[in-house]
Amino acid sequence: MASSELLLRRQFLRTTAAAGVAAPALFSAVAASAQPVAANDRLTLGFIGIGMMGRGHLSRFLGMNDVQVLAVCDVEKTRRENARQAVEARYAEAKKSGAYRGCDEYTDFRELLARKDIDAVLIATPDHWHAIPCIQAAKSGKHIYCEKPLTFTIREGRMIADAVRDAKVIFQTGSQQRSEFGGKFRQAADLIRNGRIGKVKTVRVGVGGPPKPCDLPELEAPGDVDWQMWVGPSVYRGYNEILCPRGMHKHFPAFRQYREYAGGSLADMGAHHFDIAQWALGMDASGPIKVEPPADGAETGLKFTYRDGVEMFHGGPSGCTFEGTEGTLYVDRGALTASSAEILETPLPDNAERVYLSTDHSRNWIECIRGGKATICPPEVGHRSATICHLANIGYRLGRALNWDPQAEQFDDKEANALLHREPRDPWSYSV
Repeated sequence: MASSELLLRRQFLRTTAAAGVAAPALFSAVAASAQPVAANDRLTLGFIGIGMMGRGHLSRFLGMNDVQVLAVCDVEKTRRENARQAVEARYAEAKKSGAYRGCDEYTDFRELLARKDIDAVLIATPDHWHAIPCIQAAKSGKHIYCEKPLTFTIREGRMIADAVRDAKVIFQTGSQQRSEFGGKFRQAADLIRNGRIGKVKTVRVGVGGPPKPCDLPELEAPGDVDWQMWVGPSVYRGYNEILCPRGMHKHFPAFRQYREYAGGSLADMGAHHFDIAQWALGMDASGPIKVEPPADGAETGLKFTYRDGVEMFHGGPSGCTFEGTEGTLYVDRGALTASSAEILETPLPDNAERVYLSTDHSRNWIECIRGGKATICPPEVGHRSATICHLANIGYRLGRALNWDPQAEQFDDKEANALLHREPRDPWSYSV
């Protein structure tokens, strides 16, 4: 086991011991992974969801010589066909004949998952369509990369983590800030964990607000969109192009703003920035114990309290601001600043605690599949980060303080517990 991996395991065990969480969930992929893939074998991939994020991922993986894309899946015909054509054009470049016909396209992801010749899948669907494909992919023995926020509900996260553990496949959550953006977030986590600003007292996470009920007019679905499949396990309503744009759109669709399909801006960028806060605080396997929305009903200012007394607020400048007894540190995608130059410029000692080192999120997944190792953001981590967003949304929705047990993953409030899960609409099921 690599030294960075051993250190990550030790850090995790310290965190879980303090939080009272069972250790095997996060590192089951390390302890009992699927058989590693030989270095000279190409990993075969299928892509489920070819919107803005899916196209970006597809382009990235098409540039890797040790993987091969065999199939793409989307509910919208133009995007589906465009993705297939992009795959075939890329691979045709490598053939003397200049021709390639080896990528299939699907509307129903289950047909893609049924293929025995596909090793792994990348899922970049809307939030309400993450859990079922993830769980069914794991049960079919496929490695998984799933975009953030990992889940639509808290209970779905536990279901995904359990399915991945049982299937012994390798999973990466799309929390790319852990690997990329010049290493700013990794450096911030290292500094915080090593006490560079003293004991952390307060964290402020600047992201958008909670979702709202969908109030869009219902229109007739165009023939090139399988609207029933897009709605899938969610509550049924008629088509609107704001939810599912036609063709090759160049924006992130606003389905994220509606409660029926996602967790609002709070869960969109919150899944990134609350993830960094959890990472820096050593809470990858746990979470807060109390959720307190503002008394005035505002959609910012909600407070989380951790067992050690750290308070984390939803609100503030974009990114994460850590306030400690000996200084302040701020990190975002384009910035890493501190209250004094020494906090950033003084090197950490050789024996300093270091978080998992990854500089390329996509390659980390591929290399972990090949080596049978845990990724930088396995499902337990993705689940815990998404949970923060869901807890905030539940707090805002109910408008009162709630006590949360991060080990049992339950509130002491019946109405709040009813919001931990939503059963999928018939005929959809988490089972294959």
